[in-house]
Amino acid sequence: MRNGKPTTRRGFLTSAAAASIAAPTILTSLTRRTAAAPANDRIVMGIIGPGKQGLALLKRFLRMEEVQMVAACDVSAARRNYAVRVINEHYTREKIKSAATGAKAYADFRELLAHPGLDAVIIATPDHWHAIMAIEACRQGKDVYCEKPLSLTIHEARQMMLAARKHNRVFQTGSMQRSEFDGRFRKACELVRSGFIGPIEKVLVCIAAKGYPEYSKPCDLETEPTPKDLDWDAWLGPAPLRGYNKTLCPDGIPETPPDDMKDHPFYTVFPHWRDYMEYSGGMMTDWGAHHFDIAQWGLGMDESGPVEIAPPEGDRPMTFKYANGIVMEKIADLEGTTGVKFIGAKGTVTVSRSWLKTDPKDLAEKNIPPENRLYFEEPEDHKRNFIDCVRSRKRPIADAEIGARSATVCHLGNLAYWNKTTIRWDPQKWEIVAPGEGTKWLDRPKRDPWKLPEV
Repeated sequence: MRNGKPTTRRGFLTSAAAASIAAPTILTSLTRRTAAAPANDRIVMGIIGPGKQGLALLKRFLRMEEVQMVAACDVSAARRNYAVRVINEHYTREKIKSAATGAKAYADFRELLAHPGLDAVIIATPDHWHAIMAIEACRQGKDVYCEKPLSLTIHEARQMMLAARKHNRVFQTGSMQRSEFDGRFRKACELVRSGFIGPIEKVLVCIAAKGYPEYSKPCDLETEPTPKDLDWDAWLGPAPLRGYNKTLCPDGIPETPPDDMKDHPFYTVFPHWRDYMEYSGGMMTDWGAHHFDIAQWGLGMDESGPVEIAPPEGDRPMTFKYANGIVMEKIADLEGTTGVKFIGAKGTVTVSRSWLKTDPKDLAEKNIPPENRLYFEEPEDHKRNFIDCVRSRKRPIADAEIGARSATVCHLGNLAYWNKTTIRWDPQKWEIVAPGEGTKWLDRPKRDPWKLPEV
């Protein structure tokens, strides 16, 4: 990436941008096979940020016959070149002649967005870059798969949602708990929304196992020598200027990667930029974007959110109160793991990535009435749902507004904690009602010359 203000390239808008986008849907397997593109009509995609998570996403999309990956962008030369190698070697191995021209590596995300014929883009960068890239992609008529949490700030989240709507983009937030893990999160929410545990009295959410920092802090890392293949100024982008540290972006990637980098430190060492406020919101936005998202889903709050957020105090946990009186508590442990527990007048539903538990026990075997089912068919995975919706022009399972609303719950929790105050929130106006000075917390300044593109 190079410094400079994002530019508009309206000439790249696709004719599909004018199509209306309806409510979430799932295509059947038969329809999916019928809709599979011929070799010269695949969905043309690129990836920005093929790092630890991005490389896994890249490999999943590569396996889809309807997709042709044509480009990779990263601020590390070795990383983007390796991603291109992964793409080209896949198509060579699969003998897909239409990809014989090879994928291209880009250092600047704006150049990737201008790649001829590009239909959609994966954004898997650190959080502080999501909004600029995603809004610009929408402006240029690209569909977007953006990793969670959707944004660094509340204002960014809303602008991303508005950009997806204005430009009629299919926009999937990477909150894959809505469609993966054997459908247990969906089943939990269906049980709750079907009324099987009666009126909801309380929701418990655990987002971080013991020992993990829940809230991000100002970055205080020492400056280290910058790897020669890394454009560190571009990695920072809109974030404040500071020296390089491998904690934020693991170094040591060879200029000429070996044949197999799956065991290389860059792909096995977890980068800890999430621990610092300049780039992320800690576990509150990392795992919070997963589990608060499920809580919102189960409560039917995909288009709303809490109205009062109180920081933890003494033995009292952080609380989120909804207009209907339901209180959600952020707790430190949920039966030894992370997840969500819905407590109703007639029972409970508890769900994690490992199990679904109900009280009474036989509740988990209940058949969900058709009118209360969240999907007509259980999707294969989150990435597949995105591609299906790019073709059908339906809204995906974790549409831009869903991602924006769930990220906002996380951001409000962080703001209440950092400022040690109770926040009153208007979810329809996207405004902090109190404290009055809280209005300035909705966004953060960006380092010149970067700014959010106009929606």
